Amino acid sequence: AAVRSANRAARAAERSLLAGLRPLLSAARPQEPPQKVMWVDQHFARAEGGRAVVEVVDDVVYLAAALRNTGNGIALLHGWYPYSERRGSEDDHEPPERFRRLTRDLYVAAGDNGFWQGSIRDADDPHRADMLRAIEARDPLTVDILYGDHEGGQRAIARFALTPFDDGYLFAPVRYWNIDLPDPR
Repeated sequence: AAVRSANRAARAAERSLLAGLRPLLSAARPQEPPQKVMWVDQHFARAEGGRAVVEVVDDVVYLAAALRNTGNGIALLHGWYPYSERRGSEDDHEPPERFRRLTRDLYVAAGDNGFWQGSIRDADDPHRADMLRAIEARDPLTVDILYGDHEGGQRAIARFALTPFDDGYLFAPVRYWNIDLPDPR
């Protein structure tokens, strides 16, 4: 009985420690300073809080958004998956191995702001034509972002809606999934 009790206490302590390191990404608030975003090809944009960057320049699709880490741990962004339509909370995510890797490591400190960025450059990219069509039509888009803690664990997927509004796009969370932990739902 003492061994079982000690094991339960150790598991509870481990869960508590992991919760202290867990990041939680959300959209940055509108009043927060914009994030300066630069892609590998020297394209620049400003990602405003609560808004998404959706640009097409020379047939390259540039996407970005300001993020806020409302969790306790540093968020390391691993990848992203684009949808050329609105995807809701009832729609499942793609497997993590199908996500696109980022060109560089992006981190968002706990309680701080940062950004996510992606681009679609290749003419033979399977998502390119649909994304270009949706952007031209000003249809809603969706992006899933795969991230985890600074050690690469506690992976989660956050789904964000990119909704056309005025001259740009709003950026808002839709759903979260735990990958390495049990789903609380």
